[in-house]
Amino acid sequence: MNPSLTKREMTILQEVALGRTTPQIAADLGLSPETVKWYRKQMLAKLSASTSAEMIRKAVEFQLLQ
Repeated sequence: MNPSLTKREMTILQEVALGRTTPQIAADLGLSPETVKWYRKQMLAKLSASTSAEMIRKAVEFQLLQ
């Protein structure tokens, strides 16, 4: 299974992988923190992950991140 993430989700995933916080990501992308939280929740579900660390690990496993 290779989950399909949207372009926006990929952008946020990369920012999360860099250790950026939800407020930092929101400010950089011109989104509300609640919107970033929603995207993170969507990505957790798509990657069957329960934590951000697990989400990043699975993203690397699926070669979504290098």
